[in-house]
Amino acid sequence: MIHKLVILIIIVLMSWAGFAQNKTDKSYSLEDCISIALENNIDLKSTHLQANSAKVNYQQSKANLLPSLNGNFSLGVNDGRSINPFTNAYINQELTFSDLGLSLDMTIFNGFRLLNSAKQNRLNKKASELEIEAAQQDLVLNVTLAYLQVLNAKDVLELAKSRLSTTQEQLTIQKEFFDNESGNPADYTDVLGQKASDETNILVSESNLNNAKLNLAQLLNIDEQLNLDRHSLILDFEKYKLSADEVFSEALQNLATFKAKTLQIEAAKKGVSVAKSQFTPKISLFGGVNTNYSSAAELFTATGSNIVETGNFVTVDGQNLPIMTEQTSFTSDAISYSDQLDNNLNTVVGIAVSVPLFNGFRAKHNMALEKIKVEESIMELERTHVDIKNAIAQVHFDMEAVYKRYQSLEKQVEAYKESYRINDIRFKNGVSNFLNYITSKNNLDNAKVNLANAKYEYVLHTKVLDYYRGIVFGN
Repeated sequence: MIHKLVILIIIVLMSWAGFAQNKTDKSYSLEDCISIALENNIDLKSTHLQANSAKVNYQQSKANLLPSLNGNFSLGVNDGRSINPFTNAYINQELTFSDLGLSLDMTIFNGFRLLNSAKQNRLNKKASELEIEAAQQDLVLNVTLAYLQVLNAKDVLELAKSRLSTTQEQLTIQKEFFDNESGNPADYTDVLGQKASDETNILVSESNLNNAKLNLAQLLNIDEQLNLDRHSLILDFEKYKLSADEVFSEALQNLATFKAKTLQIEAAKKGVSVAKSQFTPKISLFGGVNTNYSSAAELFTATGSNIVETGNFVTVDGQNLPIMTEQTSFTSDAISYSDQLDNNLNTVVGIAVSVPLFNGFRAKHNMALEKIKVEESIMELERTHVDIKNAIAQVHFDMEAVYKRYQSLEKQVEAYKESYRINDIRFKNGVSNFLNYITSKNNLDNAKVNLANAKYEYVLHTKVLDYYRGIVFGN
């Protein structure tokens, strides 16, 4: 029994380990990261919610053009002195009453306020949709840059590990000299110090890589370990063909943020039209159907007549004779609920005109505020033009500088490779000292790191310029 239990535990652990290994070994291409970010990113979801609010506001503004229809119903009991709704006479009794009604109100003219409000909200809805597109473009750019930063940090870490491997090889050689008490003993301790320095560089590089991965994971809104597929990304090192002015011209045509801010200006202008409507009369059509019920309402039916004294008299020949009159007898019956609703039915229809005479200058000030919003929207668009144009010019300048630096660093790496090769041979054969060797080694290693940084820095700048042109990854 114990033997079977041990076997079962081993199988479960092996399955779990295989699952964990598969999960860890999953590689993400740049397309994968972008797709995940577009689905999971919290800021993008917030932009979608704002767009949904703008859509609902537009739908409501269209619905405001329709007439309003309202019904009412009431049922109650009244005790004490009140007015009989059936006879309009005062009574002092308990009665049950009920009222039903249906009312219609339709705006015929109000200075086109409702129509202009609908047009304004339609423009705001379109602007919010473009803001989603702009947010998506921003997110794609940020994911691409974060992806490249992870790859850059990974390359730098590999270079740091390569430096440590080379130092370790040299340490093995110097340890043999040190153990045999040949050569300069200080060379061995210097290599030990260099090894410690290389190990420190690895720790720093691992920390930078971890931070880059965390930044990418935050954009993707995931908490699993990221393993990137560098082979899916082709790094193009051809010289960028477009000038800064050409990039800006394409940005004006393709960047969603420009289109969104232009629509916001048009929406603000419609807001002025809405404010102007406060100066115009409002004409509306109204109508209604009403009826009521009262438990005090009765239907009287004649059943016959009797001769009764009136209480008055006349004197004839000195004799008082009573005055008689014919009095009709009635029986009362309660009127049903449905019959009263039908009998008491009444309708009303009419037209109402409301003319604004004075409202504390509210209309004047509201229109002034809406005009200010128009100016603010225009200034915001102009500010965006200036900011993006300057940003493109700066990125383009830095991109060209990095490209030239990359070409120089390629030559530098080749030169330091040869210098290191010579000093490595001389040092191993005891012809050169450790200072010359370590200087050559550090020069080569630093040149390789600078070259790797320049490579990714150039690609980062080209991706930023493509973003301003409205080009996302894969287009």
